[in-house]
Amino acid sequence: MAETPDRSLDSNRFLETRRAGLSPVDPFATPMEDRRPDRRFRGRLVAPVTVWTAGSDDRRAGLTVSSLLVAEGDPAQVLGLLDPLSDLFNLVIERGRFVVHVLGAGDQRIAGMFAGAYPVDPFEEVETVDGEFGPMIIGTRHALGCRLGGSERIGFQMLVRGPIDALGIEEGPGEPLVRYRGRYRKLSPEI
Repeated sequence: MAETPDRSLDSNRFLETRRAGLSPVDPFATPMEDRRPDRRFRGRLVAPVTVWTAGSDDRRAGLTVSSLLVAEGDPAQVLGLLDPLSDLFNLVIERGRFVVHVLGAGDQRIAGMFAGAYPVDPFEEVETVDGEFGPMIIGTRHALGCRLGGSERIGFQMLVRGPIDALGIEEGPGEPLVRYRGRYRKLSPEI
């Protein structure tokens, strides 16, 4: 008698993944036993997706940043964790100004480009205009214009602090793009 194929939940999950056009296993993923627990914990926090930009036409840099917060006060300040080896961090230190753009649910490709997930210069693909604090991404987005208030090493990153000098909030509900468990996601509709 021939054995019947395994129809367990794992097999069904594999079939569902295959129908979605994705491999069930990421060949580039770090094995579970080698993953840092602090990084795994951070991945379980829902985080906003922003793009930080600095510079002007002669030299521009941008980076997708999800580790940030806004501290209320007079003046209010934005704090974010940046890669100390990134072009953005170097340009923020050099120019002393930067822009924070809050991405919406339809901006996944922009987030990926500024995160380095695509082999393109994001400034050649994304329409921007030079502003007082740095390149502004064209479109309806919330944005902050900031002066560099300071930076310090925190763990593997640099904590960048900037007083908010300009603020643009778009009207309407808008659906934000968020990062959760290593992926960009949309928020679920309210219950």
